[in-house]
Amino acid sequence: MHLGVNCGGRLGTNVIAVDGEFPSFLPKEVKEIKDPFARTLAQRIQRLPVKVGFSESCIMSSCVKPRFQHDTDPVVLLHCFDSSCLEWRCTYPLLEDAALETWAIDILGWGFSDLGSSSNPYSNFRGEREYNFSLSSDFLPAMRHPKDIIFTRCFGKITSRTPLWRTHIKRPMILVGPSLGAAVAIDFAVNFPEAVEKLILINASVYAEGTGLLTKLPKFLAYAGVSLLKSLPLRLYANLLAFDDIPLSKCFDWANVGRLHCLLPWWEDATVNYMLSGGYNVVNQIKQVNKKVLVIWGECDNIVNSKLAMRLHGELPDASVHQIPDCGHLPHVEKPEIVARLIADFARPGAPKEEQEPIVLNSVDGKNTFLFNVLRVENA
Repeated sequence: MHLGVNCGGRLGTNVIAVDGEFPSFLPKEVKEIKDPFARTLAQRIQRLPVKVGFSESCIMSSCVKPRFQHDTDPVVLLHCFDSSCLEWRCTYPLLEDAALETWAIDILGWGFSDLGSSSNPYSNFRGEREYNFSLSSDFLPAMRHPKDIIFTRCFGKITSRTPLWRTHIKRPMILVGPSLGAAVAIDFAVNFPEAVEKLILINASVYAEGTGLLTKLPKFLAYAGVSLLKSLPLRLYANLLAFDDIPLSKCFDWANVGRLHCLLPWWEDATVNYMLSGGYNVVNQIKQVNKKVLVIWGECDNIVNSKLAMRLHGELPDASVHQIPDCGHLPHVEKPEIVARLIADFARPGAPKEEQEPIVLNSVDGKNTFLFNVLRVENA
């Protein structure tokens, strides 16, 4: 199933791509994107004012708000490394069709949040000023029960700057993290367990120990590397790795979708400072997750070794693994109907446990084999 032709059988009118006005804060290159689902979701991106504990001013954080709200737990979608909420362009409308209150949020520093205001603590990054790469869970201030949670990432450590959030939490989230977003989700769930009802991890990149030796790069080399990161050839190559059997024309368009946020003027500074700060290292937190977890894995992942799904399943106290055949690193882009169905079924309270068939996989060292239950989800 290729998204450019069909993004599922239950899309409804809310995802038909009708050319309209894009938000003025998006780079003008958004108009060149052909993917109708990306265009439709881009038109729904908003910036919401968020009061953060380390600044007297608000930060305008970008997200896609749900069209409706329910009393059930909201589904909150994170994105991958150096990406944006547009990553969810095809799965998001299917989740809305399933009557889930769904938020797609941009991790601060990537996506389309405003880091350019002169009064903003994230502005003027160049020079000796240190930059704390942050993820705010309260860039959803319009929720009926807003959560005042701030993660400040500084040299690999997390601090909470706004302890009053505990008095505001009323509906724990179902937090969904793909790739590096899975590390963010685990980090969040361990530090703020009251805020999370369940976790969904998609092709999780959780065993890399931060940014490693990149923290020792001289700044000029870091900026050179980051400049390469946003180049179209590298993005094309990344797409060829990430997706299983994608036409070149679609690969080119999806590369433009994936690098759109890189065209904002503060992207390079934010990414360099994230790189030099050490990034995310959650290896020692995985066993501390005390939530029910759904692990989704595209079996043709060329970026994260599929054997790590077995390791993750074994280290999480309460997890099930669902494998998607003929699918690469980003199932929520490549197989949106399947991912939306898995999320919807997992999100519903009291949903019956699905029967799983045993799958034998080689261990990480390749010497032994282990048996564990994986549900292979076939194409709808």
